[in-house]
Amino acid sequence: MRLSRQCAAEAIGTFILVFAGTGAVVFGDISGGLVTPLGIGLVFGLVVMTLIYTLGDISGAHINPAVTLAFWASGQFKGKEVTPYILAQCSGALLASLLLRVLFGNHAEMGATIPKEGLLYQCFILEIILTFILMFVILNVATESKEKGIVVGIVVGGVIAMEAILAGPISGASMNPARSLGPAVASMNFTGFWIYLFAPTLGALLAVPAWRSLRPAKRDP
Repeated sequence: MRLSRQCAAEAIGTFILVFAGTGAVVFGDISGGLVTPLGIGLVFGLVVMTLIYTLGDISGAHINPAVTLAFWASGQFKGKEVTPYILAQCSGALLASLLLRVLFGNHAEMGATIPKEGLLYQCFILEIILTFILMFVILNVATESKEKGIVVGIVVGGVIAMEAILAGPISGASMNPARSLGPAVASMNFTGFWIYLFAPTLGALLAVPAWRSLRPAKRDP
């Protein structure tokens, strides 16, 4: 029952993330640019902040397969729960994107993360770096003192907003395979999709040894 509730929270949370975040992209296209790239970045940051405070005590509010894998690699998440979490996250993302497609049609490729033309491999490296930064921040604020935990939503949401505003026009600033999967399926546009599967996962996993190296006394056996 506990795992079922956690997976339900992850599915709902990822649904909300993708519906709001990629919805901002879709609505920006429909409205002729009234939702700007700055606004889109802020929507992503604000929705993640909200979800952390809403679902953090239920499932940890991973809402991102790369984050789930990194928490497992850091020894803070059970291996047997990784697959159910990822399936729940991907299901929520797919449902959100398909619902947007049904309601509004295929606008702006449903908010798909597509690398800027001619910058394929640069976007791969960029997504690794962006997700490394995100996961490094998450590990440092979400696993330390209770005082730090109080502000974790603000900090993580702020990082996501900053990175989305910074890199959104270049790589889409996915940092989340599920966030990229939903719009790709709904729009049937898989341009550079491999980037958004592998780069965020690699970036998140690379953050784990970096985090451990700064806290040897606390983390080393």
